[in-house]
Amino acid sequence: MDDPRWLCVPALARAPAPSGTTAMRIDQLLGRGQPAISFEFFPPKTDAGFNQLLATVEELRPLEPSYVSVTYGAGGSTREKTVDLTVRIQRDLGIRSMAHLTCVGHTADELGGILDDLWAGGVRNVLALRGDPPAGAATFTKTEGGFAYADELAAFAAARHDFCVAVAGYPEGHPQCLNRTRDLENLKRKVDAGGRLVITQLFFDNAEFYRFRDEAERAGIKVPEVAGIMPITNVSQIKRFIGMCGAKIPHPLLTRLESLEQDPESVYRAGIDHATEQCADLLKQQVAGLHYYTLNKSKATADIAKRLNFDHAF
Repeated sequence: MDDPRWLCVPALARAPAPSGTTAMRIDQLLGRGQPAISFEFFPPKTDAGFNQLLATVEELRPLEPSYVSVTYGAGGSTREKTVDLTVRIQRDLGIRSMAHLTCVGHTADELGGILDDLWAGGVRNVLALRGDPPAGAATFTKTEGGFAYADELAAFAAARHDFCVAVAGYPEGHPQCLNRTRDLENLKRKVDAGGRLVITQLFFDNAEFYRFRDEAERAGIKVPEVAGIMPITNVSQIKRFIGMCGAKIPHPLLTRLESLEQDPESVYRAGIDHATEQCADLLKQQVAGLHYYTLNKSKATADIAKRLNFDHAF
């Protein structure tokens, strides 16, 4: 990771998807000799934010991502926007899309209806999650007639239609899990239930990902693992995120960021430097894909793409 040659990564060929392939399952794209490059967005709460997000997606389109994913909120309007945004990105912008889906606040019948809407809209990829407890709740409570665990939702989605079902993995362990062994047991259940690929939580130390990948293989998990990357652009913001998701910032990086905290531009540059170094190392180690948590902004992702020498970077 300290090798300065990370700036000289060979160009990643990102050939445009042939007409009609946006509905292709993501698991059919993996293992073809090129890593999948993907971006994650969340549906805004306002129409103005929705339009701005579509503009952001359009700005990132020249990078020709393998797919983009759209997160899922607990509120009813946000749920509708998840379906709408996922379908519109795929139909109107021609970018393969994946919809997140959670168990929170839904019966099986309601979840079936959402899956039917996605399928009818041409979406063939979903990420099955248990989901976080609603705001103000300390623990997750199963909805009557719904599901308690992500593996149940994964099995339901896989049986409903011929979706590529992705599931979540946690290189440093789920924040609510007792230990890593149990965490891998839970992941194995999700994969056995129908998960075709794993998208990981964000991490900042590649050693954690490589350990996770090796342990998953020993546990009998044979599907591809896509690495979750979040560029650090704001120190207080990233501290809030890692407090919720269980990731850790390596001490040398944290010390450097805190020393720069009063200089936003220097924080941005340090964060982009680290994320680029992470990605270059992961690509050299033949990671199945890189999944960027964009926070609905394009600049950081585009800057990393430039440094990694993507064929279609800005």
